[in-house]
Amino acid sequence: MKRALRICGILLVAIAAAGVIHGPAAAQTYKTEYRLSSTLGKPFPWGYGAERWAELVREKTDGRINIKVYNGQTLTGGDQSREFTALRQGIIDMAYAAPLNWVPQVHQMNIFAMPFLFPSTNAADGALAGTLGAELFKILRAQGVEPLAWGENGYREISNSQRDIRSPGDLKGLKIRVIGSSLLLDMFAELGANATTMSWADAQPALSTGAIDGQENALVTFNVSKLHQVGQKHLTLWGAVYEPLILAVNRRTWESWSPDDQAAVREAAREAARYQIDLSRKLTDQLVSEIRGHGVSIVQLSEAQRQEFIQATRESYKKWAEKIGPKLVEVAENEVTAH
Repeated sequence: MKRALRICGILLVAIAAAGVIHGPAAAQTYKTEYRLSSTLGKPFPWGYGAERWAELVREKTDGRINIKVYNGQTLTGGDQSREFTALRQGIIDMAYAAPLNWVPQVHQMNIFAMPFLFPSTNAADGALAGTLGAELFKILRAQGVEPLAWGENGYREISNSQRDIRSPGDLKGLKIRVIGSSLLLDMFAELGANATTMSWADAQPALSTGAIDGQENALVTFNVSKLHQVGQKHLTLWGAVYEPLILAVNRRTWESWSPDDQAAVREAAREAARYQIDLSRKLTDQLVSEIRGHGVSIVQLSEAQRQEFIQATRESYKKWAEKIGPKLVEVAENEVTAH
């Protein structure tokens, strides 16, 4: 009898090792906690979206996948340009990220810095749900990351401490902080501004001291960060750069989960992204009103004024279309035209 029990035990171990047993035995390979990187936390919609993704994953996997959200690039030493490398290497398991922070490693993400490429959120939605989104997902998968859904940070509007910006000439000589894309450096240089890249943590004190005159960012970042208190009294809604967000998982982490849990995480990502996009867009009118209430002069460009900026940035657009890849840019342009 003892011998029979011993043989059964050996067989069970062998079967488990072969992957035949599922459930608790397989679940032992899961981490106790998975690390999710999100540049911004609450009260930003971005932060709410990251927290919602973590909650939904926990619910849909019955607690097998437990996620802790790390805000403010705490997992990359405060340097958002290192996020993609950390995600690919597995230092970070998951990310609710801005593709523009990934351009040092994935140059095709510069497509989201192409000046005035996306004229509306409808056009952006159509492109990301269509061929452009699919092509970018392929590029990321080839680099060891599993992309799951698109969120939204919104249009990066421009502010400064000196004057209203209504035409390209109004930017001449202004020192502007931009996110870490060389394309944006070229675009602002073409407009006559002196652009510089720096982390957001460094940008706010630089605005306060007058080391830089202005910045470009989403309205919610302007408002929550109280940029009106650091001299940003002139804000122009120009819609030059539309910034989506992306929800992604390290490839090895992804492959360590069962197919059912992968499906649950993907579904949770899509639900969290929809929730976050809805929240972000509902805030827009409220944000404009609140910012104006802080004494900020807000300029909404007319279509004729917008066309002036489009024409003034054509050379940087053409230059970077070649660098990003003419076929990918053509895909984006066709998707935009269709919507």
